[in-house]
Amino acid sequence: MTEETAQLILFKGTQVLKSADVPDAARDARRLMAYAMDIDPGRLTLVLQDPIPKAVATRFMDAIQNRSRRRPVSHIIGTRAFYGRDFHVSDAVLDPRPETEILIEVALTYCGKRILDLGTGSGAILLTLLAERADSTGLGLDISPEALAVARKNAAALSVDNRAYFAVSDWLEAAEGMFDLIVSNPPYITGAEMLDLAPEVLNYEPHIALTPDMTPDNDGLDCYRIIARDAPNHLTAGGWLIVECGPEQGRAICDLFDCAGLQGVCVHRDLDGRDRVIAGQKPISG
Repeated sequence: MTEETAQLILFKGTQVLKSADVPDAARDARRLMAYAMDIDPGRLTLVLQDPIPKAVATRFMDAIQNRSRRRPVSHIIGTRAFYGRDFHVSDAVLDPRPETEILIEVALTYCGKRILDLGTGSGAILLTLLAERADSTGLGLDISPEALAVARKNAAALSVDNRAYFAVSDWLEAAEGMFDLIVSNPPYITGAEMLDLAPEVLNYEPHIALTPDMTPDNDGLDCYRIIARDAPNHLTAGGWLIVECGPEQGRAICDLFDCAGLQGVCVHRDLDGRDRVIAGQKPISG
């Protein structure tokens, strides 16, 4: 029997995703086909007219069935691109988002030699900063041992594991010493907003990384209150605290930073003009 072409199997998979109302079905199907064929997505067009081995077709359709249940593509293929690098991801960590790259850009402006990442998750923020700054070292803290296992795997994959350290911690409880830069993308989604999340997020990403509290009256700011209270005690003079935030939270977090004694507090907006990153500096003594 003649083997079917990759183009035909790709079409069938795309139709399955469309029937399941998966957004961007054609894009996701192409990404999953590249994954099934173990090739770079940019090469897919070159091989679509080739016969597809049965084992590859089966692997592709299994991935399509997973995606039709709204499992994220990143969780199916096991990686997510962030700031030009691929990071291992799993159900234990929040997928790194493009918006978080703004935090990286801001942090690189102020980046010191010793970095602390609060709620490190996959390690995407800390490890990107270490990869961009070869003279830096960093500590990633997270309350989830499973998340830290993913972060350690990413550190090794990026060859920065000799400069990255990790510890289980409820925010800054395990932090020791002083840092030139403290960064965080803490849980900030409000209780009401959780109900409106896409199934890919609500059903497959850890709620502990999304929201500080599932109750409807949660304002999403509890983690910032802890960070603003405790992080300055671990900042060197002139060091910076930089956090990602939700689009409606900038002013409230600026107020928390001001009350904590940080100076030069400012909001950095995303490409849509929404509040995205807040930065504040610990005063330089004397």
